[in-house]
Amino acid sequence: MKTYIILLVLAIAVPIYSKKAQEKPKWAQKDIRDFTDADMERLLDQWEEDEEPLPEDELPEYLRKPAPINFEGLDMSNPENMLKMSKKGKTLMTFVMVSGNPTKEESETITSLWQTSLRNNHLIAERYMVDDNRAIFMFADGSQAWEAKDFLVEQERCESVTIENKVYNGKFSGKKDEL
Repeated sequence: MKTYIILLVLAIAVPIYSKKAQEKPKWAQKDIRDFTDADMERLLDQWEEDEEPLPEDELPEYLRKPAPINFEGLDMSNPENMLKMSKKGKTLMTFVMVSGNPTKEESETITSLWQTSLRNNHLIAERYMVDDNRAIFMFADGSQAWEAKDFLVEQERCESVTIENKVYNGKFSGKKDEL
């Protein structure tokens, strides 16, 4: 009698199990060790469908909805004001060149002092050296870059500051800005 019950349970369970295997897409019927990168990506997408979407502030910057620009009280005669408003809350990189022929250590010391001075003025920037006389200042809030530019071009050892492909020469560089 026990064998009869066991055979009955197996007779019912096997077709149900094999039906579930057939319902899966072909890529999901493979052994997990045989999954390709595309299969793993599909599996991840399937898992993410079940999750709740991320809140707006946790999304990567490129997926966030842009903040509306308020044009009231904006001086339209100054194009830099428009750029400041459009870069508000977005990451922006600024390239800064140290004048003369500095060593890498000298450039690091000078740009570090500039970074500290900016930070003391509540302008937060990350600094990365890209050459012996060149550094990137990365601002999480891009609208701060123009305030920082105003400070940097006044420094004695600043050759130039580049924001959005526009070069601003330092006050002591001997070069004049193009209009």
